[in-house]
Amino acid sequence: MSAPVVQVETRGPVALVTLNRPESGNALNLQVAMDLLAAAMTCARTAAVRAVVLTGAGRHFCFGGDLRAFGTRSGGADDYIRELTTYLHAAISRFARMDAPVIAAVNGTAAGAGVGLVAMADLALCGRSSKFNLAYTQAGLTPDAGTTFLLPRTLGLKRTMELLLLNRSLPAEEALSWGLVNETVEDEQLLPRALEIAEQLAGGASAALGATKRLIAHSLGAFESQMVLESETIARHAVGEEGREGVGAFLAKRPPRFPESGSV
Repeated sequence: MSAPVVQVETRGPVALVTLNRPESGNALNLQVAMDLLAAAMTCARTAAVRAVVLTGAGRHFCFGGDLRAFGTRSGGADDYIRELTTYLHAAISRFARMDAPVIAAVNGTAAGAGVGLVAMADLALCGRSSKFNLAYTQAGLTPDAGTTFLLPRTLGLKRTMELLLLNRSLPAEEALSWGLVNETVEDEQLLPRALEIAEQLAGGASAALGATKRLIAHSLGAFESQMVLESETIARHAVGEEGREGVGAFLAKRPPRFPESGSV
């Protein structure tokens, strides 16, 4: 039997959740999204779990959505993306609203929806060689994973638009100065440092920490309805002219040639 694509390992009061598709840069397909929701539910309903660390197996945290999975579903890509994002967004909501603090430990690259997983975490660390890239519009797609809700609140509107429209890479130190992560560490120290912080939180006043998280979660208000809008928008664009060209260009490893009309 193959290993699960999202692993949950309990280390005392800390749950280590690992995206486990290292050969694909932990890109998100339907199975990953489903397993991530299952992992979030396990962490949320297990009273012994007092802190969570989320990371990626192998060299990279998460390359975002698996465009190869999108590209193999001619005519049905929109329904596939709706289903995938339904599970993904439910997982993100559960992580954001659970009592246990969630720490993202970002190894290597976080792109697309991977950045959303960083943004939804309560705290985030990354290695010094890490980088972040939204990359949606480069493929003729629109954002998901709560990025249009969380990033303007984390980075500010202009910086969010810079990343979404220009698709430039954000290196670790800039991610720190912008507030996307709380701390940068040497790459080999990333997971030990994240677990150290998780253990510190797990040894704290769990009721007060949980209540504080619930207060912050309450302030998110329309978070879930925004993610529903994200799901519908990216699904629609995936089967439009720009989305078909953008994904096709990615798979063919060539620059995209978007239609002048810009129609969906």
